[in-house]
Amino acid sequence: MNDTQREIEASLGVGKAKHHPVKWLAWIGAAVLGGALVVWWMQSAEERSQVTYLTEPVSQSDLTVSVSATGTIEPTNKVEISSELSGTIAEVLVDYNDPVKAGQVLARLDTVQLDAQLSVQIASHAAAEAQVASARASLLEAEADFEIARELDQRGVTSHTNFTASEAALGRARASLASAQANVDLAQAQLESQQAILSKATIVSPINGVVLDRSVDAGQIVAASLSAPELFSIAEDLTQMELQVDVAEADIGRIKVGDKASFTVDAYDDMLFPAQISMVRYASENVDGLVTYKAILSVENDDLLLRPGMTATADVIVAQYEDVLLVPNAALRFAPPQVVEEEASDTGGGLLGLVLPARNQGGATRAVSNSTVWVRRDGAAIEIPVETGDSDGLQTIVTGGDLASGDQVITDMIEGK
Repeated sequence: MNDTQREIEASLGVGKAKHHPVKWLAWIGAAVLGGALVVWWMQSAEERSQVTYLTEPVSQSDLTVSVSATGTIEPTNKVEISSELSGTIAEVLVDYNDPVKAGQVLARLDTVQLDAQLSVQIASHAAAEAQVASARASLLEAEADFEIARELDQRGVTSHTNFTASEAALGRARASLASAQANVDLAQAQLESQQAILSKATIVSPINGVVLDRSVDAGQIVAASLSAPELFSIAEDLTQMELQVDVAEADIGRIKVGDKASFTVDAYDDMLFPAQISMVRYASENVDGLVTYKAILSVENDDLLLRPGMTATADVIVAQYEDVLLVPNAALRFAPPQVVEEEASDTGGGLLGLVLPARNQGGATRAVSNSTVWVRRDGAAIEIPVETGDSDGLQTIVTGGDLASGDQVITDMIEGK
């Protein structure tokens, strides 16, 4: 480029670099925004590193420890009535919920065949008695003949052979009478047996109570050859019931006869029924590997609200404490993270090291201990060893340690906002 061209470009302003203010403003704005983002990130990291503790107060109060179990309500005495005979039900005289008395007729079987068999036994008994009468008459005749033969023998009028024959005839007459009497006894036994069988065709109630279930109708055939069929179920007294609950083997050692209890049923959600342990059975029950023991609770049912078969959930009171120091169980389970200060080189220097919090090498939390609680005092979390006692599942008795009523124990924590 010659000097003339340079002079022309200089005069026209061509070829010089132009500096626009807009570009400089854009670069300045980007730098400010980047700085703001860095400041915001650092503030957010600081806020995320903040911890909020959830606390509950230590209280001085009463504590009731109970064992929960489920079961069913049953009558104290329930009788299942069956039939020993097979046959056709001729009539049914009671229905569901009917009150019955001991000895009251509940149903009858058709007795046509049984009546005929009884008539046969009566006739057999009469025939046996007739044989006895005939044998007794023969015995009288043989005794008379024997006396005559003995007198004639003593006089020497007849031969001794005739006397011997008369004596033998007397013996046979006595034996015939004994046999006839035995036949009478046999006929009498068979008659009584048939009468007993006939009486079983009438099904009666063995107790005073209420009919809970009736499983037969008139005209139904009862087959008792294989197993006795259940015809009626009668509860003796519905005002006295029992609750049979299954107690887990872990809790069975805490309950005993005489313990008070309360239970609820689904039919009356807002009602709490009292009960008392009357028996704890030694026999165990194993269902799917779960071992339980049956406990029987006595229940008063004067209002007849409770019905057999209802499912109930019972709480058996096993211990009661008055005016004890209580701490929430969540406080005994709480364990805050232990932050271990690490060197900047371990986490990296610069902005990354400032933003990321340090982590302990042993894990996020320490092992949970049931003999330590964390208390919020003067804005700091302080670990306090304690000695614990009984628990109801929500609160535990504190028997020792630097803990007082009103202390705020930590139950949980929230990191960041």
